[in-house]
Amino acid sequence: MGHGTAGARRRTRRGAARRALPALAAVALLAGCGLGLGGHHTKDPTPKPRITPRRDAFVGFYSPEAGSLVGTGTILSVRFNRTITDRAAVERHITVTARPAAAVTGHWFGARRLDLRPARYWRPGSRVTLHLRLRGVRGAPNTYGSQAKDVTFTIGRDQRSTADAATHTLTVLRDGRLLRTLPMTAGSPQHTTYNGIMVIAEKYLRTRMNSRTVGFGGEYDIPDVPHAMRLTDSGTFVHGNYWSPADVFGAENVSHGCIGLLDTRGPARTPAGDDGRDGSDGGGTPAGWFFARSLIGDVITVVHSDDRTVSPDNGMSGWNLDWTAWRSGSALR
Repeated sequence: MGHGTAGARRRTRRGAARRALPALAAVALLAGCGLGLGGHHTKDPTPKPRITPRRDAFVGFYSPEAGSLVGTGTILSVRFNRTITDRAAVERHITVTARPAAAVTGHWFGARRLDLRPARYWRPGSRVTLHLRLRGVRGAPNTYGSQAKDVTFTIGRDQRSTADAATHTLTVLRDGRLLRTLPMTAGSPQHTTYNGIMVIAEKYLRTRMNSRTVGFGGEYDIPDVPHAMRLTDSGTFVHGNYWSPADVFGAENVSHGCIGLLDTRGPARTPAGDDGRDGSDGGGTPAGWFFARSLIGDVITVVHSDDRTVSPDNGMSGWNLDWTAWRSGSALR
């Protein structure tokens, strides 16, 4: 089973957990539009006290998390709880520094999301800091920022994988060296998998997948999908699959758009404190093995699928834009 398809995918606003001021952490990504207060006005000659419009605060929910170890394909993302009309002012007060140094540029996807990345994947071992200096910054009329925060995380080893929908294989490279080639299944001809560069955004030892959440009606509802890793906001995952016959993997594409790896049913296991670098088997299955060696921020590129390239704003898929196109999305250009 799987979530993403060419035709029936619908976009969701689910993504990696965002962190902001402690009192706002529970807001997550529910950044809906405000309701206007309409009405008719008539002139009243009686003097009235001057009323100062309320200054509504905006905050940015960011990823990755402070202190995390992430892959070389990580794209920083800041999603705002209010519409930003003065994008240049906001972007000017969101900067990224790295050791070793890397030039980082922002790209706006609409008025509520700013992603930031360098021209090429991060160098392994880099220490990256997101600087939010939004307190008092005007983001829109009567709307000002409330954050002043630094968020530091570390780039781990360089792992990149290629999912070939034609050969039904997932080839895993670590620091340029072949780690393993795994048999896989991709999206069926009716529910093809996106092509292009995608990045792991979330990891779940076990999760529920329900076809109704992605527009497939009642086709499936699996409460215990093991070793699941999200690639797109619209629902593309790489995950364990225990319900398809073993001879499907490496031979046939049968999913609803996800990348499936052979797995077993039962409690999904992975070592405590796994950081994507240990030598454990993650439960002894191909899916468990890959899960145990993967980090949020690792790159997975899908090739030879009969589908279009994934949109750059669908998850951390901005690497599908070349550097010129990426820079054109900055309000500071």
